[in-house]
Amino acid sequence: MNASTEDHLAAHGGEDTMERVFIYWDNSNIFLEAQRLAEERNEGPASRYRIRINFDNLLRLAHANRPVERAFAAGSVPPEMRHLWNRMESNGIQVQLFDRGNPGSREQEVPDKFLQLRMLEDALDYNGTPGIVVLLTGDGAGYLEGSGFHSTLERMHNRKWRVEILSWAHSCNQRMRRWAEENGVFIALDDFYESITFMEPSRPGFEFAPARDSLEPDLSRRQTT
Repeated sequence: MNASTEDHLAAHGGEDTMERVFIYWDNSNIFLEAQRLAEERNEGPASRYRIRINFDNLLRLAHANRPVERAFAAGSVPPEMRHLWNRMESNGIQVQLFDRGNPGSREQEVPDKFLQLRMLEDALDYNGTPGIVVLLTGDGAGYLEGSGFHSTLERMHNRKWRVEILSWAHSCNQRMRRWAEENGVFIALDDFYESITFMEPSRPGFEFAPARDSLEPDLSRRQTT
């Protein structure tokens, strides 16, 4: 845990563990679906390739000014992404990277299982003092087989953990979303699109498209458990 996260926890040192959030961030799911939404919103030429996630603002949206106990993110290893992973790590997120070209498994299978394992480990380690699960993904695959994020959330909820899912509305598994709305909180990232994304300008030699900065996130609109 780095200094920024330690400072954040120190500021809330008197609060009970049950009020602390545990963040699990499926970066591929969040970013790839943001690309699709940028095209749907017609953010200019090549919007799919110019959109970026504002990690600082998305992290703020995730913890909503509550103390962070643990935070994990899973992503892929392209070298051009290294500065982005460094940015996450500087905010106290433990990043685990995987090779997208790993033979013998689906591209997203290993990162998903890494996050689900961390969730189950935390459920055991904090069994007597459950906190708030904040999951950033819309992937509900595997539920009928008793696996996947949805099943893991149910197991934690049965141990008195509170549950919050942050996902793009268009891509979230509908069964998992309904369950979250009935048993916890579902946050549609679409409602914070202008705050958690920004657009890079077009590259020289391509059709002109201006940059777009992120707005300040309005956390008063963010429901919590």
